[in-house]
Amino acid sequence: MKSIKVLGTGCANCKTTLKLIEEAALAKGVEVKLEKVEDMAAILGYGVMSTPGVVVDGKVVHAGGVPGKSAVEGWLGSAESCCGCCGKE
Repeated sequence: MKSIKVLGTGCANCKTTLKLIEEAALAKGVEVKLEKVEDMAAILGYGVMSTPGVVVDGKVVHAGGVPGKSAVEGWLGSAESCCGCCGKE
């Protein structure tokens, strides 16, 4: 299971990013632990100065603006980690 945190104070872009990740995980059948982090001290602790920020398994992978769908899908798993059982390689 991937641990994903969306960093931001609740702006529209942060909410859109959260929804985009939820939808992509559901579509790919990937189980994720999704967390919204709104505490500024915690956000700054990741070194993120522009929100929304996205942290996957403890690593900052995005900061500032809504990420693209292909980027989100990449965070959820690449073809290398796919066994091919579902036909979506």
